[in-house]
Amino acid sequence: MKRCCEGVGLPCLFKGVGMASPRPPKYLLIFDFDETIINENSDDSIVRAAPGQALPEHIRQTFREGFYNEYMQRVLAYMGDQGVKMGDFKTVYENIPLSPGMPDLFQFLSKNHELFEIILISDANMFGIECNLRAASFYSLFRKIFSNPSGFDKRGYFTLGPYHSHKCLDCPANMCKRKILTEYLAERAQEEVEFERVFYVGDGANDFCPSVTLTSADVAFPRKGYPMHRMTQEMEKKQPGAFQATVVPWESAAEVARYLQEVLKKKC
Repeated sequence: MKRCCEGVGLPCLFKGVGMASPRPPKYLLIFDFDETIINENSDDSIVRAAPGQALPEHIRQTFREGFYNEYMQRVLAYMGDQGVKMGDFKTVYENIPLSPGMPDLFQFLSKNHELFEIILISDANMFGIECNLRAASFYSLFRKIFSNPSGFDKRGYFTLGPYHSHKCLDCPANMCKRKILTEYLAERAQEEVEFERVFYVGDGANDFCPSVTLTSADVAFPRKGYPMHRMTQEMEKKQPGAFQATVVPWESAAEVARYLQEVLKKKC
């Protein structure tokens, strides 16, 4: 499916005498957060702020598959009861390390920001993501961040809500990334912004769901050995050709940067 960026009004790469100035290619780059941008699951990381850096068994036993958001609401209520405050959470989030090569990828994107529209879709939470990205000085790279709403109530307790409701049977009850991505592309198309290619960088099963909608022009970057990568391999075995996007697994995000650099070179 051809995606064009006509009407975006971006600066031109080429100028010819007596010719209409062509606009540069316009790419959409989507990132996951946990175990993609950062090298940990941030929900697990914040337990470091709990007493003894652990949760009691009666809390951990309430987890149900597909309802992680509800489980984290209980975890945060417990931590609030234990006196864990905003500053404690902020310190943890700010110190979660980025994944290998991620600073290199972000530096590359900073230098080529006019060619990429960058968004983040994560089942973590807005407060944690903002704390981490601001501390790493990469927050401004992102046009939009989609994540679960979070904040602090009058008691100073960290609160978390679901992002939305949906009908996808493959995703957690609180978030379907395919629905978010589909709606975002439709919204941008209404604003006369359509993308020549879409790139998706992720790791989890909930990243596989939106990546299935990518076209043969697009690229999925699953983290090597993680669920998204395994699921693309399984689909290719069971239904050869059903997964349309090019699959480029990565161990270091510097590999993603090199791939994108080659894309830009070929375009020129």
